[in-house]
Amino acid sequence: MSSISVDLAGYTDLPPGKVATIVTYLEMRAQPMPRRADRPDLSLDRIETPDPQEYRALFRRIGDEWLWFGRLTGSDADLLAQITRPGHEVYFCRRKGEAGPVGLLELDFSDPRDVELAYFGLVPQEIGNGAGRWLMNQALSKVWSRPETARLFVHTCTADSPQALGFYRDSGFTPYKRAIEISDDPRLAGVLPMSAARHVPVIEGE
Repeated sequence: MSSISVDLAGYTDLPPGKVATIVTYLEMRAQPMPRRADRPDLSLDRIETPDPQEYRALFRRIGDEWLWFGRLTGSDADLLAQITRPGHEVYFCRRKGEAGPVGLLELDFSDPRDVELAYFGLVPQEIGNGAGRWLMNQALSKVWSRPETARLFVHTCTADSPQALGFYRDSGFTPYKRAIEISDDPRLAGVLPMSAARHVPVIEGE
């Protein structure tokens, strides 16, 4: 990707085919009081060796609307190398009566003191019914049950759900950094359908 000089005091034009988002980084340095979220219909399974097709299908059900593409490029071997590397843990959230998983949680413990909430999401039909709070409680319990943990961090961006930033702050995270991310539009490369993320318009060249 060619370099772009960003004007920090004004507007910066992007070439056609590029997308830009504002990324907000958040952290917590102590376990917060858990928010009640009783969901006996949900369970969380550690997936030691995910099936690439099942994983990508869940990733797309969750992320197509929010322009998630980081796990969709490359081969099956590349994907498995990413999500089964030492310290990286993948969990599927399941709901009774559903054939497939309805949520994804990925935690990166490669630095045991500085843990990343790498991916966190639910399929559309599970949003707004308390499943997100339940899943976050599971994530926080797994992270803070380890005595080495000193910090948990996560990032979200303006292509993500508009509820995401508020949800993370309500869960006990505090914003600490902001960045601009510029990338090739994955829809133009065929990684995502052109109908994905309608809140981020596709701008093609002439």
